[in-house]
Amino acid sequence: MNTAIYIARRYLFAKKSTNAINIISAISMLGVMVGSAALIIILSVFNGFEEMVLKIFNSITPQIVVSPAQGKTFNPNTVYFNQLRKNKKVYSFTEVLAENALVRYDTKQTPAVVKGVSNDFLKNKSLDTIMIDGTFVLENKIGQPQAVLGSALQAFLDTNPSDPFEQLQIYSPKKGATGSSVNPMDDFTMLSISPAGIFEIQQDFDNLLIVPLSFARELLGESKNVSSIEINVQPGVDAEVFKKQVSEDLGSTYVVKNRIEQNQALYNVLGSEKWMVYIILTFILIIAIFNIIGSLTMLVIDKQKDISVLSSLGAGKRLIRRIFLAEGMMITLTGCIFGVLIGFIFCLLQQRFGWVKMGDANFMLSNAYPIALKWKDFVLVFVTVSFFSFIAAGLASNLSVKKIDRINQDL
Repeated sequence: MNTAIYIARRYLFAKKSTNAINIISAISMLGVMVGSAALIIILSVFNGFEEMVLKIFNSITPQIVVSPAQGKTFNPNTVYFNQLRKNKKVYSFTEVLAENALVRYDTKQTPAVVKGVSNDFLKNKSLDTIMIDGTFVLENKIGQPQAVLGSALQAFLDTNPSDPFEQLQIYSPKKGATGSSVNPMDDFTMLSISPAGIFEIQQDFDNLLIVPLSFARELLGESKNVSSIEINVQPGVDAEVFKKQVSEDLGSTYVVKNRIEQNQALYNVLGSEKWMVYIILTFILIIAIFNIIGSLTMLVIDKQKDISVLSSLGAGKRLIRRIFLAEGMMITLTGCIFGVLIGFIFCLLQQRFGWVKMGDANFMLSNAYPIALKWKDFVLVFVTVSFFSFIAAGLASNLSVKKIDRINQDL
């Protein structure tokens, strides 16, 4: 066994002449343990929230979106897009035509984004999970078009999907309209459609009105072009690799985005919040770790005779420094290991039983704090504690070297 580690281990468990040393060491270890456990738990909770939010967004966000680099629309009936539609790696190929329009229901009206989608959009099996009323269908049993509204749009219009008599009225400016008509309504196309259901995700999506593509073409007067193409790949296909291949094939004429690029702001917010909490808790953990300086300082004073004996036996400054450095690392890393273990056990119990609740507000499906464990977080916490423990123990161990210099001066 390494001499420095052996002596440090004996010092750690040996009886000290001053009981305060044991108390300070225990407090240091306890502080590191609590800080490490808190870091693991908080990071796991943020992971859980991130997975929950992204799962909800991904229920309506495609894996790949193709849109024109210039202009609002493009013609999807080209050789490449027709081949892409038939590609065996593609699970769903949805043509989308979207534009702003005025939506009216009964006596209320508001602007909204009307999104016309082709039938492949309904292949998404996650659509039912975001519905809060009605069903996600775009046609009734007799083939008449129906619309699905976002919750924000429904709340403003007070729409009732179960009312078969009241329909949504959608107004869109006609192409080429000059505004010189005697009757202003002659410059608008007005179509009616029945609401089928209401979905809820987030404000950016909840002002959306999803309708059949054929209905959107009639409303917007667009017979061929689309705003974008949404693609989901087959299970087992790497969406990122497929996206890069499509981007290379299309060149600079089109913009191809994956899910992260479609929701860049969301990913940035989730990532920055997690790192800010990590930094704040790390500062608290540093305070606990640097308590070790007081503990080791008192230990050096308590072990002056031992330092004198070791020095007279030929032990150099390096060995003495390593003894107290190892002592400090043992205290903090022991606290870190127990803290990580406690945090891990707590996270497993929270995943299994959901004991800690978020209150009366029901967040989507469950009001228990979500937990997602990632091995990178455990490595991050251990490395963080080890790094600052080494600095703190190193500063304290330098005091032992100064003691040797004083002893040599006295001799």
